[in-house]
Parts: sequence; structure tokens; C-alpha cells
Amino acid sequence: MDLDPVFLSRLQFAFVVSFHAIFPVFTIGLASYIAVLETISLKTGSPHWERLAAFWTKVFAVVFGMGVVSGLVMAFQFGTNWSNFAYASSNFLGPILAYEVVTAFFLEAAFLGVLLFGRGKVPPGLHLLSAYMVAIGTFISSFWILSANSWMQTPTGFELREGMVHVTSWAEAIFNPSFPYRFAHMALASFLTGGFVVAGVSALYLLRGHAVESAERALKMTLVLLAVIAPLQLFVGDMHGLNTLEHQPAKVAAMEGHWETGGQVPLLLFALPDQQAEENHLEVGIPKLASVILKHDPDGVVQGLKDFAPEERPPVAMVFWSFRVMVGIGMLMILVGLWGAWLVWSGKLRSSPRFLRLLTWMIPAPFIAVLAGWFVTEIGRQPFLIYGVMTATDAVTPSLEGWMVLLTMAGYIAVYAVVFTAGLHYLRKVIQHGITELPAHGDDRGRPKRPLSAVEIEAKSSSTPPFFQS
Repeated sequence: MDLDPVFLSRLQFAFVVSFHAIFPVFTIGLASYIAVLETISLKTGSPHWERLAAFWTKVFAVVFGMGVVSGLVMAFQFGTNWSNFAYASSNFLGPILAYEVVTAFFLEAAFLGVLLFGRGKVPPGLHLLSAYMVAIGTFISSFWILSANSWMQTPTGFELREGMVHVTSWAEAIFNPSFPYRFAHMALASFLTGGFVVAGVSALYLLRGHAVESAERALKMTLVLLAVIAPLQLFVGDMHGLNTLEHQPAKVAAMEGHWETGGQVPLLLFALPDQQAEENHLEVGIPKLASVILKHDPDGVVQGLKDFAPEERPPVAMVFWSFRVMVGIGMLMILVGLWGAWLVWSGKLRSSPRFLRLLTWMIPAPFIAVLAGWFVTEIGRQPFLIYGVMTATDAVTPSLEGWMVLLTMAGYIAVYAVVFTAGLHYLRKVIQHGITELPAHGDDRGRPKRPLSAVEIEAKSSSTPPFFQS
């Protein structure tokens, strides 16, 4: 059997990235939510907000740890599987990835310990600062990672010399044409992911009658947020699509299942793309709507896949259906968010068990949508690793053999299965334990108690029965 190292390397990296991506997209949104909870808690002094902040910080710690562990091997794959790519792009990607570590990872690591273990041990202002620093650190990290990935989608600000990338403008390379849209799209996806997880868990607690007041507060504020962010994501996604049409028309053609260049293009709701026959089977669509969306004109001409050489077309069926999964879930999120906001406004939230059960079922939805979106983005740029510059075949390590990739992929799957199982086990324990009362700490002003003086220790000891003295 012929083991293609290029295909297996792509499959291996797809597995690792897909496994890893679901954790940062959750922690980015959750970190911001925790910072908001800590702010409200400090401002109001209400124990409910503090309990919520402490609970979701525990969840954040588990998911953050899983994200760090699952992301470590990606950097190694650049050297083991994609050495030609790593060498050719090192002048740009090397500094970018280093900036991510220095500016984001160190910031998160420095303040995460304070956030996790400093409650009641450090001044409340410092504990709040740690929450904001962790939240900012997650966004700085996503900034650099998305800048690097966006540059691979729309490379600018460089020139090739003897097969190597040399940056001619760091501003153009970092803020490449697709970066602003992809960063905004990913940020909103993170808020949606964190929001639906918080909403689902809060709904579960309401259904079980656990920590009802705290859970209801969390659910109400989250539903209002979702009602705003979910429609906004549709608008940002549309702008992102128009940007993609400008710079990666083959990807958009695959997303739409559009083969022939022409106007009055229908928006296909269902189709079975046939890449070999260069046509679709069983098409069901809305006439002219794709032209309206992409060109803002019912007669707008949209470029088709046949305008590109067969070897430069992405796998159409995978891109086509991944896009519809992402959009379909996005529309469902909008409906759920608006429905939830109406229930909050009408005061019927707690008396709507069907809606609460729906929220619990919606917990996996944003993760599926994020993975589908990544499939569209990454598979849609194939066969290129750097769009229009370097193909995957040119980027792979020359001496790599298929059995090597297969063996390491089996190891990754085994290790990730252990990590995922352990992580889910601890998350289940944290959620089952629920939102609990926090131990009393600090003096009346919320500061940690000062150490007792020698005189106070002696007086305390003299007034304590000998049986309880240590």
C-alpha cells in the first residue's frame, strides 16, 4: 500500500489543529467573562457574582491546561513534517511565533496563578487585575496566531529570494488583507462559544434547582450578550466572505459549489458536488441569492471553479458542506439568542423548561461550528500552504516517508485520547460539584488578614483550652 507522506502529514496536522482549536476558542471567551464577573463582584460586593467567578475560573483552569498540552506538538510538526515550509517562511513566522510566546504566554502564565490561587490571599484589586491580564493575554495570543495564519491565506509585505521569504514591510505582513476580518470573526466566535457553554451549564443548574439565584443571574446576562453577538457574527462573516472572494475566489467558489462563471448565481441549500464531473447533483437553491450576497446585485457575475486549473481547486465537497454546517449552526444561534433575550425581557425564563433544555443541548454547537469554519478556511486554500506561493507538496519534508507519519499520528491519537478523557473527567467533576459557597476570608474591607503579632498569638493561646492547642 502506498502511504502518501503529503496526505498523511496534512491529515495529522488537521487532527492536531482540530483537537487543539476547540480549547483556545473557549478559553478566550471564558477569560473575558471571568474578568466581567470579577469586576461586578468587586463593585457590588454580592457573593453570587464571586461564586460564579470562582466556579468558572476552575473550569477555565482545566480547559486552559488541555489547550496548552494539545498545542505543544504543533510547533514540532513544522520541523518534522513541513521542514521546507518552516525554512522558507522562517524570516516571518519565526519572529511572529516568538512574539506570541513573549507577549502572551508569559503574561498569562504570570497572572494565571494569582487568578487561580490568589482569592482571599492578595488584595481584591490585584486579583481583579490578574483576571484582566489573563483575558488580555488570550487575545494577544490569538492576535499573533491569527496574523501568522492569515498571512498564509493572503501573503503580503514580503518578497522571495532564493526560495526564502524576506519581509519587506512588517506592517503589511502582520496586518495582511484577511487578518482584520478573521480576527474579528474569531473573537466573536470565542464569545459565542463561551456564552453558550455558560448558558447551557446555567440552564442545567436551573433545571436541577442548584444555586438557582447565581445560575439565573449568569444565564440572563449571557442570553442578552448572545442576542447581540450572534447577529453581529453574521454581519462580520459576510464581510469576511467578501474579503475572501477578493483574495481567494477559488475558495468561495468551492463554498458555493459554483462551477461556471456567470451571473444570477443561486444560493445552494443542498447539493452533491462531483469534482471529477465538474458539476453538482440534486441541487436545491434559492435563485440569484448567491449573486446578491457576494456582489450585492442579482445579476452579479461570480467566478466559477472551472476558471481554475483542476490541480488548483480545493476539495469541493468538504468545503461546501463544512460551510453549510457553520452557517446553519450560526443561524440556530441567532434564533436561540433572540428567543432567550425575549424570555429574559418578559420574565418567563425560569418558567420555560423546554428552552432551558435546548440550551443544554446547544453546548456542543459552537465547537462544531468553529471546527467547520476551520475546515472551510484551511481546506479551502488547498493545494497551497502559502496561498499562491507554496503548495503542500513543495512544503513537506523531502526525506519524510508515509510510515513515519502514520506511526507518529497513532501516537498523537493515543496521547490526545488520554488528555481529552482526563480533561472531560475533571470538567465533569467540577460541573457536578457546582457553584458552591466560598469560605470566608479577609477582614471587613475584603483584604487578606494580616499576620498576628507575637503578643496576639500569646494572648490567643492563653485563651484557648489546652486540648485544642497545637
